[in-house]
Amino acid sequence: MYQKKIRDDLDCGIVITMKVFCAKWKPCIIDAISRGFKRPSEIHKQIPEAAPRVLDIQLRELLKLGVVSKDASGSFPLRTVYTLTPLGNSVVPIIHQLDQWGTSYKSQVKEKLSAAVVLN
Repeated sequence: MYQKKIRDDLDCGIVITMKVFCAKWKPCIIDAISRGFKRPSEIHKQIPEAAPRVLDIQLRELLKLGVVSKDASGSFPLRTVYTLTPLGNSVVPIIHQLDQWGTSYKSQVKEKLSAAVVLN
């Protein structure tokens, strides 16, 4: 198993925040769950550009971090439901702020990204 040579500074607030936010789809997953999409298939439909396997891996990471909880009913077929924990609910306002910022500045960023594509 791979082990990092330099450990993460878990006393740094930014490093802790990056553990929750710095994966491509984690903020989108948290947002989807906060809006009521709780089953894995529902989450996958909300983020169609992400591979289901990647979403499942990131859901497991969020579960391990205590951001989401998982409830698997014993009925057949097995129904898995994800919900946000109090820790997960605490990051929802931050995700909404990120969304607002992105909405406010999307035209500028899209313009820069389009120019970068032309240059390449």
